[in-house]
Amino acid sequence: MLFALSAPSGSGKTTIARRILRQFPALRFSVSATTRAQRPREVNGKDYFFLSREEFERRTAAGGLVEWEEIYGNLYGTLKSEVDRVLEDGGHMLFDIDVKGALSIKRLYGDAAVLIFIRPPSMDVLRERLERRGTDSAEVIDRRMQRSAWELEQAPLFDHVVLNDDLARSVPEVAGIVTSHMDRN
Repeated sequence: MLFALSAPSGSGKTTIARRILRQFPALRFSVSATTRAQRPREVNGKDYFFLSREEFERRTAAGGLVEWEEIYGNLYGTLKSEVDRVLEDGGHMLFDIDVKGALSIKRLYGDAAVLIFIRPPSMDVLRERLERRGTDSAEVIDRRMQRSAWELEQAPLFDHVVLNDDLARSVPEVAGIVTSHMDRN
């Protein structure tokens, strides 16, 4: 099974993903490919698969990526070979991925993909969370909020929608979804 967690930026998706990975050691985390420069202490194949732009584009043209997107001049995506390897081994994979990427995974893998949308309590709470991070300018936060409105409209396309107003409730809810789907296989 492939479990894709998606949400607007600031909804708590990455926090939930980390806790789910701790609870389910059999889940493999989807490592993205990128064309951005490798940072100190990052490990190729663990943090990202670092590819040249030419290699990334070659793989994209050959159908070697499940999904991809250009963000701030760098390409990011999911290598089809990595996903297929996990499925062929009978394993399970967790994705911490944007909404467009999750929908691409569902189109490609159908019922083997379980899409879980993490919904923030409100747009006001979402903005507060983004501002509290202190990592983005007001302009970037405004852009994220505009994108968030579109992302929230996509929630009905997901298999499950989990409200993240309290991690003590939302993490067990996501864990229950993962358990129920893993038990079916």
